Parts: sequence; structure tokens; C-alpha cells
Amino acid sequence: MTVEAQAPSETSTPSTPKAERAYDLFVTPEAARKIHDALAKRGTPTAALRVGVRGGGCSGFSYVLEFADAPPREGRDIVYTVPTDVGDVRVVCDKKSILYLAGSTLEWEKTLKWQGFKFTNPKASSACGCKESFSI
Repeated sequence: MTVEAQAPSETSTPSTPKAERAYDLFVTPEAARKIHDALAKRGTPTAALRVGVRGGGCSGFSYVLEFADAPPREGRDIVYTVPTDVGDVRVVCDKKSILYLAGSTLEWEKTLKWQGFKFTNPKASSACGCKESFSI
């Protein structure tokens, strides 16, 4: 089951409901719990997880996941609040990256060989084996 992030916060709400749908980013319940746990372990439970895209990697674009201690940047960031059974989690994405991540799902994957966050990105035409880069 996938939990849809709530609408972006008032600091960066798109101007129309149709535009808001274009910015959808999904976070699975397990991924949200892992984000919550990582922030709590770090001692910054009110911080957020920043997700984004940068050029590079073996396929052209790399996914970026980092802690966001600073407040969201007015007019440049979209803030998603994701409810979990252990409390709400905030996920922040800049408006340039959401063009590549819109419709994606952030998941937590645990296999015998690997565990970590993984994006399922419908816009990606190919991805590398390390799951950290993609092309469009």
C-alpha cells in the first residue's frame, strides 16, 4: 500500500488543483517510518528529508536524499507531509527536481544483498544496477 503525501504546504502550494496533481510524490508507509527513525536517531525529529535530482551518475541523473535542517525555501521548495503510525514526516523537494520525480514513489527496499531507499520513477526510461541513477 502506498500513502500519498498530503498536499504541499501553504509555503509552496501550486496555484491550481491541476498543478498540484502534477507535483504528486508518493511515500510508502515503510519508507516514511524509516525517515522518521533516521531523523529521531539523528536527534532532529522536526527536520525533513530532502529529495532531489542532480546531473551525473552512470545513467545521466542521480537521485539525492539528504537531511534538511534548514526551513524550506519560499517559492523554490515543495513540502509534503506524510502521516505515519509514529508521527508525521516532512519530505522536501525543489521545483526543478519535481519535474523529474513527479509521480514517483519513494520506497524502502530490503533484500538479501541491499537495503535502502529506492525510487520507482515512471519517467525513467532506464536505470543503472546500483539504483542510484537513471535517464529520461
